[in-house]
Amino acid sequence: MVKKVSRFGIRTGTFNCSSDPRYCRRRGWVRSTLIMSVPQTSTSKGKVMLKEYSGRKIEVEHIFKWITAHAASRIKTIYNAERLKEEWNKSDQYWVKIYLFANLDQPPAFFSALSIKFTGRVEFIFVNVENWDNKSYMTDIGVYNMPSYILRTPEGIYRYGNHTGEFISLQAMDSFLRSVQPEVNDLFVLSLVLVNLMAWMDLFITQGATIKRFVVLISTLGTYNSLLIISWLPVLGFLQLPYLDSFYEYSLKLLRYSNTTTLASWVRADWMFYSSHPALFLSTYLGHGLLVDYFEKKRRRNNNNDEVNANNLEWLSSLWDWYTSYLFHPIASFQNFPVESDWDEDPDLFLERLAFPDLWLHPLIPTDYIKNLPVWRFKCLGVHSEEEMLEGPQDIENDSDSESIDTFSSEKEVFEDKQNVVHNSPGRASHCDPEACSCANKYCQTSPYARKGRSYGSYSTNEDMEPDWLTWPTDMLHCTECVVCLENFENGCLLMGLPCGHVFHQNCIVMWLAGGRHCCPVCRWPSYKKKQPYAHHQPLSNDVPS
Repeated sequence: MVKKVSRFGIRTGTFNCSSDPRYCRRRGWVRSTLIMSVPQTSTSKGKVMLKEYSGRKIEVEHIFKWITAHAASRIKTIYNAERLKEEWNKSDQYWVKIYLFANLDQPPAFFSALSIKFTGRVEFIFVNVENWDNKSYMTDIGVYNMPSYILRTPEGIYRYGNHTGEFISLQAMDSFLRSVQPEVNDLFVLSLVLVNLMAWMDLFITQGATIKRFVVLISTLGTYNSLLIISWLPVLGFLQLPYLDSFYEYSLKLLRYSNTTTLASWVRADWMFYSSHPALFLSTYLGHGLLVDYFEKKRRRNNNNDEVNANNLEWLSSLWDWYTSYLFHPIASFQNFPVESDWDEDPDLFLERLAFPDLWLHPLIPTDYIKNLPVWRFKCLGVHSEEEMLEGPQDIENDSDSESIDTFSSEKEVFEDKQNVVHNSPGRASHCDPEACSCANKYCQTSPYARKGRSYGSYSTNEDMEPDWLTWPTDMLHCTECVVCLENFENGCLLMGLPCGHVFHQNCIVMWLAGGRHCCPVCRWPSYKKKQPYAHHQPLSNDVPS
């Protein structure tokens, strides 16, 4: 019995009188009794009345006939043409009416169940034409076949069953009537389903570890649902305001216009198909998500391999580092550093540094990473003659035409100025012009001037010594000076490099990092955070070939 009536939207349940014996005695329920609850009035969500089954035969068919008979009694029935003409031209509180023209004794069960489900929203009228002799008026209103379902709205007449997916069933007609005359609750449920479908798609968009995906998914679900509820609160308050009946009517009229089109029937047909086959819906949604995951992974593969290939432990470690940094240094924890760009490619990094200055409270970061930083000795090549010093810039100029050197723009300007000075004044190369020579004063005996400031990363040489760049790590920028102590590198001194590529004296940078300043003195990149190597990094043109 439960399986039979559940197909018509009738809910069932069992009340155990042993839980409340006094209530059962007051109701007169002294034995097992079948009771049906139906609306008592024609208003939406009004009072209900209880009907007890008094039949002698306890069989499914007899009980089902009793249920459908009581439900059909709720539908207005018309037996003659004059009553139909009067009802057709009458305007009352119902804006939407649906007529059933059929040669039946009573309306079908699904039609009666829908009349109870849409109480106060849609009026259901059954026209019994079984004994009619004159059917001319039905021809006037456009009824030619039996049975016919006619939807009467203020905008016109709509014949149900002529479009895609408009079947004579409870589910099809229920979705049709919900779209034509919806309630606020129907719109809220629809928006809730769509928002959660979009939120679950974030599981495939997020790249990286599995735990990271689910953490981001939970965060997205909470954010989306909270925003949905917050956005619905002013809508509900707005609908409660007086003098908004006209706005409500115009909104429903717009929905009726849009939901009686052919496109709307296609959408309803797809909705009913996927809702009837949940396994197919889940597989389609999963396939779409995997496709999005593939293209998203392909798009990010060349940008940030560390993020895509990170495992669960690495991501949890980075999450813990961010959390502890946020507790002790909340402003600095929101800084976002671009991985694949430099100062000249992304000037926003410099603006972010200005927007988030360091405060007196610094995050507690372990200094164990200092032991893993690269350390090597600064070595110089043999002594070169004056002719080699004169020919060096010319070779550099020839090589620079065929190779693209990935350096800062300021380095290029300084390097070109030095080339022009040496090339145009070869006779004065031994005097070491203070503006063209970037070596230290202690190596430039003829220059009485103080050391000039130059771009970090320049690779100038002097007439006594030239650095051996082959001994440097491949991801380190070439330079001859430590910006911490402002002294040139001497032959045999220990150097240390940071993940950003900048190089310093070992003692200088260790004292800098141990003092709590866990960032590069030049570019402010975190000294404990890996940085992706430059994509187009090539050896400098004055590097000594192997």
